[in-house]
Amino acid sequence: MTAEALTNIDKNDRDRVARLMRLATYASVSTALVLIAAKIVAWILTDSIAMLSSLIDSLLDSVTSIFNLFAVRHALRPADEEHRFGHGKLEPLSGLVQSAFIVGSGILLLIEAGNRALFPHPVSYAYVGVGVSIFAIVVTIVLVRFQAYVIRRSRSVAIGADALHYKGDLFINLGVIGSLIASTTLGFYWIDPLVGAAVGLFLMFNALRIGRSSLDMLMDRELPDEDRSKIMALALSHPKVLSVHELKTRASGRDSFIQLHLEMDGNMTLTESHDIADTVEAEIQTAFPEAEVIIHQDPAGLEEDHPDY
Repeated sequence: MTAEALTNIDKNDRDRVARLMRLATYASVSTALVLIAAKIVAWILTDSIAMLSSLIDSLLDSVTSIFNLFAVRHALRPADEEHRFGHGKLEPLSGLVQSAFIVGSGILLLIEAGNRALFPHPVSYAYVGVGVSIFAIVVTIVLVRFQAYVIRRSRSVAIGADALHYKGDLFINLGVIGSLIASTTLGFYWIDPLVGAAVGLFLMFNALRIGRSSLDMLMDRELPDEDRSKIMALALSHPKVLSVHELKTRASGRDSFIQLHLEMDGNMTLTESHDIADTVEAEIQTAFPEAEVIIHQDPAGLEEDHPDY
């Protein structure tokens, strides 16, 4: 197969992944809006703090999903003269903004749950809340399965952060169902604010995870150790590569950047060393198809101080 054909296949695959990512953002926004409408009705009828917490979570999902929609669309734009490394940093930036929204809403939810715990009262029309929560679980499972497929194909941080929200929604909706049933059948009115407070804490915990992952990418944290080890092994697998040093990696959205120095026999020609570097680059590129690989050739035995990484 010619190099041109390989390039076309790679471009077509990237286009398919880009379409999947856009579709995932549309599906996320649509799901959030449908659930908001259903949960507003359920909250008005039940006056349940647990249902209110679920509604707030869906409102957050809609805000962050809309933000994701624009962030992903912009992040998928190719590199240009002003952004040589692309626009991928918008994805972790989106995740950082999401985490801030979630923490703020979690705090407000804890305050409201505390007020209801001090002045508890029974919920009404619990069957409506239960029905809406079951509907939300079914819709969310469908969305999460689709998001998981897109994440496997794209390794998108923004969609991964969005998926975390909706995975949390499954537990939230189960908690709401349990709260409504316990409040109406057993008279345990204190369970309603307790579930609301638990949801608030759960949201804040997830926000910290999202924020940490996003900050790592914005700060150009190295790729995981297993990826770095794989890169080193691929480089050293060539029989004429004597050593590898100054391996540096980072991620930007779904793209990653890899650079390293290869040590080879100093007596070989520049053309031969260039061909070897091209071969190693192709091997790494195959293992990390979304990566940009930069390789520098060094003569073996050259006395230089190399960083220990």
